[in-house]
Amino acid sequence: MLKIKDIRKNFGDLKALDDVSFDVDDGHILGLIGQNGAGKSTTFHSILNFLHYQGTITWNDQPITEDVFNQIGYLPEERSLMPKLTVEQQIIYLARLKGKTAKEIRPQIDVWLQKFAVKGTKKDKIKDLSKGNQQKVQLICTLIHHPKLIILDEPFSGLDPVNSDLLKKAIFEAKDQGAAIIFSSHDMENVEELCDSLVMLRNGQVVLKGTVRQVRQEFGRTRIFVTTDWTKEQLEQLPHVIKVETQEEKRFVLRLDDETAGKEIFDELTHGQYIEEFNQQPPTLNEIFRLKAGAQNE
Repeated sequence: MLKIKDIRKNFGDLKALDDVSFDVDDGHILGLIGQNGAGKSTTFHSILNFLHYQGTITWNDQPITEDVFNQIGYLPEERSLMPKLTVEQQIIYLARLKGKTAKEIRPQIDVWLQKFAVKGTKKDKIKDLSKGNQQKVQLICTLIHHPKLIILDEPFSGLDPVNSDLLKKAIFEAKDQGAAIIFSSHDMENVEELCDSLVMLRNGQVVLKGTVRQVRQEFGRTRIFVTTDWTKEQLEQLPHVIKVETQEEKRFVLRLDDETAGKEIFDELTHGQYIEEFNQQPPTLNEIFRLKAGAQNE
């Protein structure tokens, strides 16, 4: 288990992290979200002892020292492969830094290249691969030693939907093997699909924390998806409806100022008759992200 307690980090007068605390259990995926500059990468760098910080970070109740680094897989936001090495040389070089031998790693390379659908061979030089395939090689370097703690800083950046799915599959496999996983992403759909829980930072402070369901429910079920013969103008006259959006013909999203109005609106629309769709939901993570990230400007 990764435990982060009361982490503080200043860069001059800038508070990059201000009493940040959260845990990541084994076999658990946590999404760390927030705007650029919110403190996500600084959190990762603190976990990895790249920075001096105040507070406590432990792995399995022990400080994270060089002895623990072999159990960590880290994918930085900035890609950092050595272009003149071959794929095989690059993977083996980084694996050896994690305590593995070339004899252990070499037989696994083709399997991992196939798993990530890398277009190229292990004998190709890094510089001859496309940027997307270079990124997949770096992901292999992050995971091939089967780390117990995995830190992924914007891992989906630059990946198309097909390759994103390959990465998601690898993340779930690592989770099933008991790894504690923490990743950052600006794509809230990825966060919602992958994460058991999330932490949102704003200006170095935790402003949201919990399971995805808990976080969404905190904001109330203030959206109703409805398919009806009513017009947009008629729907706008319903009690507690503050906005109506047309999604397609006869399908609308009603935004409420009070989630308890859902039953009244349902009764008004149906009068006891069949209705094709009436689905009351909390806001999406995308909407919550915009709301909380924008709060600093209020």
